[in-house]
Amino acid sequence: MLASEPRVGSRVQRLRRGKRISQADLAVALGISASYLNLIEHNRRRITVPLLMKLAGYFGIEPGELVENDESRLVGDLMELFGDELFAESGLTSQDVRDLAASNPSAGRAVVRLFDQYRALRDARQRGEVDLGGGEGGEFHPATDAVSDFIQENANYFPTLEEAAERVRRDIDAAADSYDSFEYGLRTYLFNVFGLQWRTAALPAGVARRYDAERRELITADTQAPETATFAVAHQLGLMAAASQIDALIASGSFSADAPVLMRNALASYFAAALLMPYEPFLKACRETRYDIERIERRFRVSFEQVCHRMTTLQKPGASGIPLHLVRTDIAGNISKRFSLSGIRISRHSGACPRWNVYSAFLSPERINVQISQMPEGQRYFCIARSITKGGHRHHAPRRHLSIGLGCHIAHAPAMVYSDGMNLSDIAQAVPIGVGCRICPRMDCEQRAHPPSDYRFTLDVTDMAESIYAQARPV
Repeated sequence: MLASEPRVGSRVQRLRRGKRISQADLAVALGISASYLNLIEHNRRRITVPLLMKLAGYFGIEPGELVENDESRLVGDLMELFGDELFAESGLTSQDVRDLAASNPSAGRAVVRLFDQYRALRDARQRGEVDLGGGEGGEFHPATDAVSDFIQENANYFPTLEEAAERVRRDIDAAADSYDSFEYGLRTYLFNVFGLQWRTAALPAGVARRYDAERRELITADTQAPETATFAVAHQLGLMAAASQIDALIASGSFSADAPVLMRNALASYFAAALLMPYEPFLKACRETRYDIERIERRFRVSFEQVCHRMTTLQKPGASGIPLHLVRTDIAGNISKRFSLSGIRISRHSGACPRWNVYSAFLSPERINVQISQMPEGQRYFCIARSITKGGHRHHAPRRHLSIGLGCHIAHAPAMVYSDGMNLSDIAQAVPIGVGCRICPRMDCEQRAHPPSDYRFTLDVTDMAESIYAQARPV
């Protein structure tokens, strides 16, 4: 019997490479040919249920964790893309989009990349930075999307950086000696290995850390919170101690324009988190506290956001955490970080649904907001969100107000302490949300800001609806 075409190729390939196993060796272990395994890894062959179970057993994970949701993400990106006004007269239906993603995902991803380029160029023109007609201005590439895609493709788990961080952490802990202080060990390691002195001083506004190679100094701004300053130092350490691993990861991707710079920054941040929150102790803490973020941030002396990010990286084969999603937005609705292993779809180019608690969290600063969210297709997710404030450690300092959203599929909700006291099976408690107004079919939403892309305005002169978009009709 065949499974309903689960797409496990990319996931199998990542797990195999993470264990540094060749296709030939894995094929022998599974009892299949190397050529057949190659076809599976490229999603060119269906996979039988027995083989799916063998793969899951070999990597020590649940069978459901193998099934890729790449196609559903691609459908979501394409739906959002074709919701742009550029395609208002195209007459495309949601089924057309699903057919494209299912029959030719490579073409679908190429369309997404092409639209990313077009959108970046269009936005640049609106800002007066490029003349479309003259051909000046060079290549425009949405680097942040490229970085997000690379992290998503690797399930936000980079074994080589984990190994590098573990090695450096062992040396730091050894340097701490009887002081039992991570900060003391970090300072000692920086001096012994790189000849760097770490100190805190006043730096110009907007500068968090300064690396002075000539004076062999690493300076963190005295306006930063202690956990932020330590992370900044760990980030710099990642650029130096894990340079070869970071270079190799960047070389494995297809980046252009500013993407390699942003990718290097993101990977250095990954190393910093792995250094401050070592994998095994952190996973143990998550399980012991049932993902109690505030308890964990105190245990590891890190920030709320740093804990949330680290939780999304727990994807080691045989020792994985809950498949989570994470989103970060500002008060204007701009999504600056997005990642999803839970299956929830996060808007690629526009703000997310205003009904999502990642936005309502701004109304209750510093408090964790809990929500059961239900997508139009019926899937339910358990979501928590909290607003945070950055900056403000000096007089008249500007402040950044952000909201961090973290969540999982409803099936994993009991593993999180925030679900206590909630009736997770009560459908009435679910809040209907969508990905974005342009592709959301919920016409009865009073918070709708735009009609769906395949709808047109009508006006009922008899009854005035709460929202004129509720009166829109399909094309």
